[in-house]
Amino acid sequence: MQKKLLTMAVAGALAAPCIALAQSSVEVYGTINMAFGKFKYSESQSGAPSISKWDVSQGASNYGLRGRESLGGGLTAWFQIEQNAPMERSNNIAITPASRNSAVGVQGGFGNLFLGQWTTPWSDLDALWGVGTVGYWGPITSIIGRRETTGTAPNPNCINGHTSGVPGSTVCDAIEAGGGVGHPFWKRISQAVFYHSPVMGGVQAKFAYQTNEGKANAGGTTIEADPSMWSGSVQWAGMGGRARIGAAVDRHKDFTTPGKTDTGWRTTGGMNFGVADLGLAYERMTYKTPAGDCKATQWGVGVAVPVGTGTIRGSYSRAKDIEGTYTGAVTVAAGVPATGSCGAVPTAAAPSNDNGAKQWNLGYEHRFSKRTNVGVGYAAIKNDPGAVFTWTGAPPVQNGQSNTPLAGSDPSTWFVSITHRF
Repeated sequence: MQKKLLTMAVAGALAAPCIALAQSSVEVYGTINMAFGKFKYSESQSGAPSISKWDVSQGASNYGLRGRESLGGGLTAWFQIEQNAPMERSNNIAITPASRNSAVGVQGGFGNLFLGQWTTPWSDLDALWGVGTVGYWGPITSIIGRRETTGTAPNPNCINGHTSGVPGSTVCDAIEAGGGVGHPFWKRISQAVFYHSPVMGGVQAKFAYQTNEGKANAGGTTIEADPSMWSGSVQWAGMGGRARIGAAVDRHKDFTTPGKTDTGWRTTGGMNFGVADLGLAYERMTYKTPAGDCKATQWGVGVAVPVGTGTIRGSYSRAKDIEGTYTGAVTVAAGVPATGSCGAVPTAAAPSNDNGAKQWNLGYEHRFSKRTNVGVGYAAIKNDPGAVFTWTGAPPVQNGQSNTPLAGSDPSTWFVSITHRF
């Protein structure tokens, strides 16, 4: 009854009660992830002192509306509108409508075809192996797929919400502008079309194409570019879902360098042995810079051991040093381009050829109900001198402003977490 009343209230707030009533089913849903604990950043490579602080943080909390309507003939129309739910007062998390998985589509015997913004087939494979995290301090929010130095899909003409440079400048959103390489292989994409095949014999294929709406002709300060991307995966589950494996391939055109295409591939999987559920992931990305290829490799392992109505969870992941060289747009000294290994702009304190990291976490999660879990645990990241890995949702660093660690500073946390789904 409460959910029906809440649904009607939200529908009324959207000024569309007649639309809500026309659906076969409409519901309000969401997930709240919160954690309380002691967070620490160790001394950085440049000598910034360590700092410890208490923090209440949230990770990927969200809420939304979704509905379905039968069209007859085995067809169903559906929609979903989902956004972040910032459960802490913070200037780094925006309340933006439809900022998370939001789309409209038609589903039937042929599969599911939809338009909008959604996680890529690449990132969907995390569900096959990510069993080893209590709360959200784990490898999927820190190491795996996280070699990006920008937010959404890069574009040399500073569209897609970027403000990192002067429009039309070669510095504007070129990956080297931030000193290094990388962009999301894990995130959701927008202005995109998606297709998920029906599951046949435990096998499902997924495809996604992000359109080239950022295409631009050269002229004036405009950089000629035709940015677009596609992502595809195939996965299999068998033995009652206990065994699962998947593989994905991505191609990102004109993301790092106009005229060149970044590529990546990954494989994930797992096996539930009853006494323990084991998950594995391996991925490799190639970023095309003007000076050459930059190759990033990450891998991870996770395990979940049931104990009564709870579970002990743990994981270990590793990001190797990026291989290759580049010519950065940022200078080490006035007029001197930063040339060195792929990664952060090289300095004496933080050499860019030492930019890998290790992450581990261990904790216990108690299941009070199908909707509510409470956990306790410890998580840590060991950054190399030129690395700045952290978790999504981490508190500000030594300067009290940025959430990105200073080069070589290691974040860690003891925490108590609570997850509630509605």
